[in-house]
Amino acid sequence: EEQRNVVRQKISLSFQFSALLDSLTVGENVALPLREHSRLSEAEIRRAVMDSLESVGLTQAYDNLPAELSGGMLKRAGFARAIVTRPELVLYDEPTTGLDPIVTNLITDTILKLREKLRGTAVVISHDLPSIFAMADYVAMLFEGAIIAYDTADRIRNSRNPIVAQFLEGSEFGPIPI
Repeated sequence: EEQRNVVRQKISLSFQFSALLDSLTVGENVALPLREHSRLSEAEIRRAVMDSLESVGLTQAYDNLPAELSGGMLKRAGFARAIVTRPELVLYDEPTTGLDPIVTNLITDTILKLREKLRGTAVVISHDLPSIFAMADYVAMLFEGAIIAYDTADRIRNSRNPIVAQFLEGSEFGPIPI
């Protein structure tokens, strides 16, 4: 159990719909992992929260409730909470779902900047192909619960695997049943 906790402290998850608690401010939401899993002082927690919010361009939202934020701001607040513990691995679940193209590009750029800042690994689960190819060094494709392709983004883009090709083309014809 102790080994699991050590591993868990190095991993963080950014949920598809941010999973912010609506009764807490953005600052309180971002501080939650530190309050629950660290022995930092309140001053240290506030500094870490402000640093995380600054990393995603949301310092001005510290005192806002989640209901006061736009969709893109909610996503970035969720990112701030995910990185506040400085994890080595961040999992992003459908980070661009439901966003317009402008905010999608902002979110994609934010993930790239966070990956660089943390010097860690980002695993992005997404159906948004342009964002995936903009972010990914490597791409894995799941089909029926199994990884059917794993390679560099360029090789996946040019894959001859009929399932991968059908998905990338968005074709209704091929081995993927509709």
